[in-house]
Amino acid sequence: MNERYARQELVKFCRMLYDRQLTVSAGGNMSVKVNDSEFLITPSGRNKGLLEPEDLVLIDSKGKPLSEGKPSIEHKFHLALYNMNNDTNAVIHCHPLHCVTLAVRAEPIKSNITPEGVLLLGQVPMIKYYTPGSKKLVEAVAEYGNSKAILMERHGAITQGRSLEEAYNRMEELEFQAKLQLLCGDVTDLPKREITKLSKM
Repeated sequence: MNERYARQELVKFCRMLYDRQLTVSAGGNMSVKVNDSEFLITPSGRNKGLLEPEDLVLIDSKGKPLSEGKPSIEHKFHLALYNMNNDTNAVIHCHPLHCVTLAVRAEPIKSNITPEGVLLLGQVPMIKYYTPGSKKLVEAVAEYGNSKAILMERHGAITQGRSLEEAYNRMEELEFQAKLQLLCGDVTDLPKREITKLSKM
């Protein structure tokens, strides 16, 4: 992907995440793969709704900055996901209110109560709480790195995708499913046969 275009696209999706209240203030971090050895990621401590293309930080596969700015403290779990999954080209981490509500309660998300949840998310694991930016958090994310979406206890959510749009759609769907679960209360999954059928689509 052309770096200039990638910068424009990542900023566009950061603003969408902010406008949809999927992230607030300086919370969260988002990245996109430019090529096999370079990635753009949001800078540390900046409001995601106010970023400009030149604010994004280009890093290499080891996390070394190749442009101005300080990369997000969470860049290591982004790189872990890219290294694990050749088809992952975008990673989004933010703190959607209903997802975080479940994460604070340590209540697993039910992603199999609607067809869209099954299709876009699959099974969504929740990892235990670890300090943001820590090696233990990176290791915990990597343990479930094949998942389309992950919840982090008392922290937030991660989605990955073949494109920024796919990663974004998964985050939006994840928050919708979390809100739906909280509104519905005790609700059962779709029948196993239907889940299997949808998973193959």
